[in-house]
Amino acid sequence: MRLAELSERSGVSIATIKYYLRQGVLAPGRRVAATTAEYDESHIRRLRLVRALIEVGRLPVATAKEVIGYIDDDSLDQTMRLGAALWSLPYGPEPDESDPSVIAAGQVVDHLLETLGWTTAREIGALAPAHRALVVALATLNRLGYPWGPELLLPYAELMYQAAILDLDIMDMYPTAAEKVETAVAGTVLVEPMLQALHRLAQEEEAARRYGLS
Repeated sequence: MRLAELSERSGVSIATIKYYLRQGVLAPGRRVAATTAEYDESHIRRLRLVRALIEVGRLPVATAKEVIGYIDDDSLDQTMRLGAALWSLPYGPEPDESDPSVIAAGQVVDHLLETLGWTTAREIGALAPAHRALVVALATLNRLGYPWGPELLLPYAELMYQAAILDLDIMDMYPTAAEKVETAVAGTVLVEPMLQALHRLAQEEEAARRYGLS
């Protein structure tokens, strides 16, 4: 398909597509003439991901380019490819390693991971952005007087592991390594807000069942 059709089918303006091409977040089409290129379904799929990252995830173009670079890196195995792409997404503030609340929260997370038997998470430890984000969240709760220990975190972690199984089951429905990681990244940006909304709806439902409605 030519650029005009790619724009029509993807819902992205020609000017924006050209910008993405210049920035390297969208691969060039197959050149068929000096000023003409052809595009295929992979470009439509990639444009959807780029829009999710930039328009929904609010990622800077440079960060989106980094994420996409890992998605397309054939030198990485599937686990590293997925991990690197997800690590490139924003996770919030970094922990202050000198803060006693952060130190205590880190010990809670380490104990939780040991209890769960999550050996990979334990080996990677604080190198993982998600690990650091969890430590920051726990430390903040502790400082505000709402301490969470492993006993409270454990059932949530077990539920999240079941969600992760579902995530990877969906990811494995796609044929290529790049498509699998694209799906996981898009899911992180688009599905996490949906899960948060479902969580809040579930809280409302359980509160009504438990305490009744006035």
